[in-house]
Amino acid sequence: MFEVYITKIGKCLPNEAISNDEMENYLGLINDTASKARRLILRNNKIVSRYYAIDKDGNSTHNNAELTNNAIQELFDDSFTAQDMELLSCGTTTPDLLVPSHASMVHGLLKNKNLELNSSAGVCCAGMSSLKYGFLSVKSGSTKNAVCTGSEKLSSWMLSGKFENEVVNLKNLEEQPILAFKKDFLRWMLSDGAGAFLLENKPKGDISLKIEWMEAYSYAYELETCMYAGGDKLENGEIKPWNDYNPDQWLKESLFAFKQDVKLLDEFILDKGVQSVFDALSKNNITANQIDHFLPHVSSHYFVDGLNKLLTEKGLDIPMEKWFMNLGTVGNVGAASIYLALEELMNSGKLKKGDKILLSVPESGRFSYALAYLTVY
Repeated sequence: MFEVYITKIGKCLPNEAISNDEMENYLGLINDTASKARRLILRNNKIVSRYYAIDKDGNSTHNNAELTNNAIQELFDDSFTAQDMELLSCGTTTPDLLVPSHASMVHGLLKNKNLELNSSAGVCCAGMSSLKYGFLSVKSGSTKNAVCTGSEKLSSWMLSGKFENEVVNLKNLEEQPILAFKKDFLRWMLSDGAGAFLLENKPKGDISLKIEWMEAYSYAYELETCMYAGGDKLENGEIKPWNDYNPDQWLKESLFAFKQDVKLLDEFILDKGVQSVFDALSKNNITANQIDHFLPHVSSHYFVDGLNKLLTEKGLDIPMEKWFMNLGTVGNVGAASIYLALEELMNSGKLKKGDKILLSVPESGRFSYALAYLTVY
């Protein structure tokens, strides 16, 4: 087995940062009415800026594959070029197409050479799944290097025009043309961007991050779906997929909108998250005092105090000065979030040789969690 190091990180945050007051200029008004939920949601998540790969007319400036390719381009220099890549592993919630895979579309833009591809699906953990595939490939010696990515193009899913048919239908039924909270909630939570890691079997440069281990957990066997798109939830908790609906219902009911069961989220996301952290650290004989930098991906600052409290109750007291988050300035970028946070930390000047970093990523899709433990070299 070989050691595995993150030797370089690239990112793409498209266009200019967008403030809270500008969001509806880009996403649009539903039924020509400002969202009543927007201010409440933003006050809780404490996001003050984010990035969209669209202009104010709703036209795309980048698709997901382009965002990902732009992040990858930042990895290339004289010591590592596109021709040196042996594996491309891409994770996203929002591929541009159903088929071909996201990694195939990114590879098409790279135009470099024949290489191995992997595409990881899911929600926020998709970026960690793509990382684990690359980690295991380099560790086993199957490849000498891997480029792993996490990316999202969410803004186009949240444009007001995507909900107009549903609003018109509500009016025709003489109901209030107000978007359900489970759909409106995520319009003020999510944003666009991409991150890319270069994995190699030797450290390089001033700072490299050795991946000591990765762990992943799913609680789908006992919990119902919490965040979803491409279907709708029935009264019994099951999800009816889009291809079991008539095409006219796809628009009338906004089946492809991202939806969040907020009650389920509040009840389980922290409890299962803390359990996964406890299990991963216990399995690898790591204690809280062996963590110098804690990077939890949280969808909202609303969860931070609760997460800290539950970790402490579990015997995992990680002082807040060790926590590193950039949610407030880059937004919740799903599968890309942990890449963007680690990139910022790696370039912050805060790391010193021997420091230990814990990455913790939840996804509320059906409650999955992924963790990684790194050493600074």
